[in-house]
Amino acid sequence: MTTPASTARDATTPNRPARIALVAFRLESNGHAPVIGRDDVLPASIMDGQALLDDLAREAPSAPAEFSGFMAEMNTLRPWQPVPIFCAEGGASGPIDQDFFDWLVAEMEQRLRAALPLDGVFFAEHGGGMATVDPDPDGTLFAHARAIVGPEAPIIATLDLHANVGRTMVDAVDMLCSFLTNPHVDQRERGAESARAMHEMLNGEKTAKGFVKLPLIPPSITQNTKAGPYADHIAYGQSLLDETVMNVSLCSGFSLGDTAKNGMSVTVTARGDQAAADRAARKIAARVWEERQRYVKPMTSLDDAVQMMLERNREPALRPLLFADPADNPGGGGRGNTPYILRAFLEARVRGCLLGCYFDAPLAAEAHEMGLGARFQARFNRAETTTYSEPLEWEAEVVALHDGQIVGRRGIRAGRSLEMGPTALLRCGGCLVAVISQRHQLAEPRMIECLGVDIPKLRGLVVKSRGHFRAAFDEFFPDEDIIEVDVPGLTTPVLTRVPYKHVPRPIFPLDPDMAWSVPD
Repeated sequence: MTTPASTARDATTPNRPARIALVAFRLESNGHAPVIGRDDVLPASIMDGQALLDDLAREAPSAPAEFSGFMAEMNTLRPWQPVPIFCAEGGASGPIDQDFFDWLVAEMEQRLRAALPLDGVFFAEHGGGMATVDPDPDGTLFAHARAIVGPEAPIIATLDLHANVGRTMVDAVDMLCSFLTNPHVDQRERGAESARAMHEMLNGEKTAKGFVKLPLIPPSITQNTKAGPYADHIAYGQSLLDETVMNVSLCSGFSLGDTAKNGMSVTVTARGDQAAADRAARKIAARVWEERQRYVKPMTSLDDAVQMMLERNREPALRPLLFADPADNPGGGGRGNTPYILRAFLEARVRGCLLGCYFDAPLAAEAHEMGLGARFQARFNRAETTTYSEPLEWEAEVVALHDGQIVGRRGIRAGRSLEMGPTALLRCGGCLVAVISQRHQLAEPRMIECLGVDIPKLRGLVVKSRGHFRAAFDEFFPDEDIIEVDVPGLTTPVLTRVPYKHVPRPIFPLDPDMAWSVPD
């Protein structure tokens, strides 16, 4: 192990640029989705060294926006040198293959050692990962980085709000800094906040961390931060910031992770005052637990959704509706290809509705091969074996084709490059289906606008997404026109249907009558 003396900032040259390593491991693991291995990660999804800096220098980078915010803010604070290690993007998938993860850990270790001396490490992390053996890959990465750079070099990690936070993660870093918005639109701001904290720590500030894990799994559809319980609890946490409390991170957790780390967590970082950090963490946890019943929310049946859409066909004066399919959210590990809503709408002869985006690379390739205007029997999910990705056949016409390379304009994808692969718009009966070759949730208008779709002219829009669509399509659909449909899928918000094996029990809402109090 490298000794701290060889890694910490050289006190004899205090004006030299601070060398800060940049690392990202971005994986949200659905414990019941297919395992992700090296062959499932696109080469462009693992960027290292100069390739990472080159990407971040582009007008529309694909690397995490937290890096962009961190670098821009650091440039205003002090002389420094970014030391890119790697950025590994796994998206939302199943657990990562252990051999593949071990390779990533070894790569990080090798590159960190080669980069010594380092003054700090910045992780643009997700925090919701699992490996097929290691239940806490995020904590493992943090701990390995700490062993290399030593106890004095600051380590700061940003986290998605859906991070399943564990004790190893908290102990290995100087600050965890989670997003404050869901849909996530504050990545740059959290990167900038991390830079300011890094600056303080490089100047000698020491941190204390309070941590409380709640036995509460909030269903995904209850985690909007515009309004509702999660919005209120995050706002309460932020109200406790002062000269001592520098960060409050309230992570809802990823409900489908199926690990001992499942559940909401409160992490408070204070400037050297352990009692203040513990006190704030306990206050927030107590308020959340007292109001836990607010995290119970009904959904709309598929039959009712069909009737709502048929009413829009009969009554042109009625406002269009957006139907969310949170149970098949690619942003949570869903395959993005369950046919339940599409089949029901087609069989009911719904008109004027678009479903997007349907992940089916063979179907998209066939549409491109046949060309615009071609009519054929579309076979959805012909190559799928995953539960819920059932086959569906329907006569289709190729309406539009696109290469799938776009730059987002709103919400979580704004200003960032996105690769969907060969993309096709098919007309099936009275409905349109946007078919993509790389799995993504529909959280950006350009994902369908690139196919010539005029969104305001639709009578209905079905999105394969849990909630990030809200920051993208709010210009077309106010909250009151959004319907969350209860259908099967790998990312169902109905947690009693999830085949949990490893979550700690009792836990709310699986055990609705349980008792718990915040530990002293």
